[in-house]
Amino acid sequence: MDKITKVVGSAKSQPSSTHILAIDNGTQSIRALVFDLEGQLIAKSKVHLEAYFSKHPGWAEQYPEYYWKSLSEACNALWQDPQVDRNNIRAMAVTTQRGTVINLDKDGHPLRPAIIWLDQRKADTSEPVGGLWGAAFKILGLTETINTFRAKTQARWIQQQQPEIWAKTDKYLLLSGYLNYKLTGEFKDSIGSQVGYIPFDYKRLKWAPHWDWKWKATGIRPEQLPELVNPGDGIGKVTREASEYTGIPEGLPVIAAASDKACEIIGSGGVSPNIACLSFGTTATINTINDKYVETIPMIPPYAAAIPNAYSTEVMIYRGFWMVSWFKKQFGLREIKVAQERGIEPEQLFDELVNSVPPGSMGLMLQPYWTPGLKNPGPEAKGAIIGFGDVHTRAHIYRAILEGLVYGLREGRERIEKRSGTHVSQVRVAGGGSQSNAAMQITADIFGIPVERPHTYETSGLGAAIDVAVGMGYYRSFDQAIANMTHTGDVFYPNKPTQDMYDRLYKEVYLKMYKQLQPLYKSIRDITGYPE
Repeated sequence: MDKITKVVGSAKSQPSSTHILAIDNGTQSIRALVFDLEGQLIAKSKVHLEAYFSKHPGWAEQYPEYYWKSLSEACNALWQDPQVDRNNIRAMAVTTQRGTVINLDKDGHPLRPAIIWLDQRKADTSEPVGGLWGAAFKILGLTETINTFRAKTQARWIQQQQPEIWAKTDKYLLLSGYLNYKLTGEFKDSIGSQVGYIPFDYKRLKWAPHWDWKWKATGIRPEQLPELVNPGDGIGKVTREASEYTGIPEGLPVIAAASDKACEIIGSGGVSPNIACLSFGTTATINTINDKYVETIPMIPPYAAAIPNAYSTEVMIYRGFWMVSWFKKQFGLREIKVAQERGIEPEQLFDELVNSVPPGSMGLMLQPYWTPGLKNPGPEAKGAIIGFGDVHTRAHIYRAILEGLVYGLREGRERIEKRSGTHVSQVRVAGGGSQSNAAMQITADIFGIPVERPHTYETSGLGAAIDVAVGMGYYRSFDQAIANMTHTGDVFYPNKPTQDMYDRLYKEVYLKMYKQLQPLYKSIRDITGYPE
């Protein structure tokens, strides 16, 4: 794994007071976190976010200024913690949700609300891709895939529907690039943050060459994009204006990190292809780090890792653990109310709900395609629950949701192993859902190997701090930083009889569900027009 090891010189002897600030701007919240060089969380503040507002069905937007204001609130709350001494903070980094885009004018002011990654609007693709690219796509049978990319490109929609906004757009940034700009005044962003419908060359980890079809497909100009730097390299320093607004010390170095999912991997201890990192978040993912470019699903590229010259071989389940939130909102009001009355976390009662029914949910099987994908599942896919009988209750449905999500992630593991040629021997789990002991045990039983929970829940923030620790020279390599800053928390071991039952359900039922139901999904799509 030579390409994954970034040597920056010999490790320095650092006092225990060397601290790192990590800003983690997710979909549901923004967190300001302070870590030490052993990866221990010294202090934390959290500001809940309104994920988005919607002016039209399917739209998901948020004001860029809202993120910047929330970052300021999180930081100013952090400074009130007696454990925090700003003089001990030596550098910082930002990690954010992926695929959220922002238009800025020539003065650096937002021109419209940010389009969030959850947005479902589609650009017009009636004009075909012409020339040699169009012919090549037709021969390779990729026309639908390319048109899906074009339809989901936010920049293309803005050009078509709001041409006056696009005409004034001087910079087109991801959320990470916007926050880096607000902090430093520099239009720079990390290679590890480039995820979305932009002209990025995922194989060469840089902006696409001028002749690439993505430039025409997106309509984005090279000068509208930020300068890219490797994770661990410098973005700039905190300006006086940013310092006055946030309380972050003026002149503090800002180091490039990566997207939240990429940072989660290294923050969970993932540094080699045999370690799979599961994220039980809004989007559920299984990821490994590899120094080789591996398309787990053909024509769907791996994303850049939080380590230079490396890739995240990712398989995702859209709306993954959002399905758990959906269940709680639709069917879990009793547990939420009782938890409030008893002064405990609702998750404790939901774990009791899961454990009140046997593994396998008495034959209830769920396919977790609440939101379709590009390929496997395709754009026609829907969610499904089969096997209902009069014995089933909402507890069975809840357990079936968790089991279905983990089946989907196991399928992702097998795809990664097949495409990469590397056996996954270790599994780490992060994200909100990882706090559920029931979900962790289900994962161990379905995967059939021990499953580890990292020592801290804040793995994406810790991953950003690792980028800072290497970039500042506190550790001489990512291998060394990850070894010293990540630690194993609880470990869950598979129960052999349960493992055997899940193995049969997975192979004999789950893996056959999509193939059997796909024709019906297509008919539903043709008849109802949903999903588009």
